[in-house]
Amino acid sequence: MSVLPQGHPPFKVGKLGVLLINLGTPEGTSYWPMRRYLKEFLSDRRVIEVNPVLWWVLLNGIILTTRPKKSGHAYEQIWNRERNESPLKTITRSQAEKLAARLSDAPNVIVDWGMRYGLPPTAERIQALKDQGCDRILLFPLYPQYSASTTATALDKAYDALKAMRWQPAIRTVPPYFDNPAHIEALALSLEAHLKTLDWEPDLILASFHGLPKDYFMAGDPYHCHCMKTARLLGERLKLPREKLQVVFQSRFGKAEWLQPYAQQTVEELPSKGVKKLVMMCPGFASDCVETLEEVAIGLRETFEEAGGEKFSVVPCLNDSDPSITMLESIVRNELKGWL
Repeated sequence: MSVLPQGHPPFKVGKLGVLLINLGTPEGTSYWPMRRYLKEFLSDRRVIEVNPVLWWVLLNGIILTTRPKKSGHAYEQIWNRERNESPLKTITRSQAEKLAARLSDAPNVIVDWGMRYGLPPTAERIQALKDQGCDRILLFPLYPQYSASTTATALDKAYDALKAMRWQPAIRTVPPYFDNPAHIEALALSLEAHLKTLDWEPDLILASFHGLPKDYFMAGDPYHCHCMKTARLLGERLKLPREKLQVVFQSRFGKAEWLQPYAQQTVEELPSKGVKKLVMMCPGFASDCVETLEEVAIGLRETFEEAGGEKFSVVPCLNDSDPSITMLESIVRNELKGWL
């Protein structure tokens, strides 16, 4: 028997939501889809902290005229043609589906996924979870190492959605997991498995993280420290000599100084220093994307081989592998304690 008064609006409660949030992706590789995506991404003040008036002129007058074609070509190299979407979207969806299967013993938990930029938008997926009765939601930005330009802006977008709601769900957020034992173990298992597929032993392993302007670091962003600790813990877990596993930073944009050493310059110089066999991995990316599949696996391979390198291989990101889903499950179950 209903205890609601006559005419009371319907509602659902009692469910727990888990929302995986990734960076985002264009909906196509042609000019206009790329332009829409880049405009949203490069208009984010968390990402671009330069003078907003000057940046608006540069963005709308030059960058959005020229960069969509170049970026579209990069995406074209790695596009998932079967689904007509980027690998990032394919993998993030699969991560959510596999995590949901792992949490099937908790029938009141609903797992979903969304993007900070592009589709499906974060606000839409938060509303979808709420519509299904989720009055408590765990937000999980898929960035192991915290940066204002990644984790913070993903959560900003979620909070913007909450501000528009009359009845907000209770919210928890997953802390950066750069040093979480489950994350380090997943990275170690991934690297070990990949090395076993090679018929050669690398002279060096490079851990390549996405770059960040040095000014952001100097302003207090902990990203560099998080990256270095991830690499150190991984090396310790694998008992690698310090000189065997080194850190570089990729994807530099613009003329400002970024975190160093730069991946492009380092890879180009390695053959002349006797490094002929190179393995690279990207421990800051939860899913393979244009930065790992095109910039590293294609672009840096060409750089290395043209400079005299002989053997080159890239470890896939954790993606939707068993170690990855085990890690996600471990983190989510720990964060949901008290709610389950």
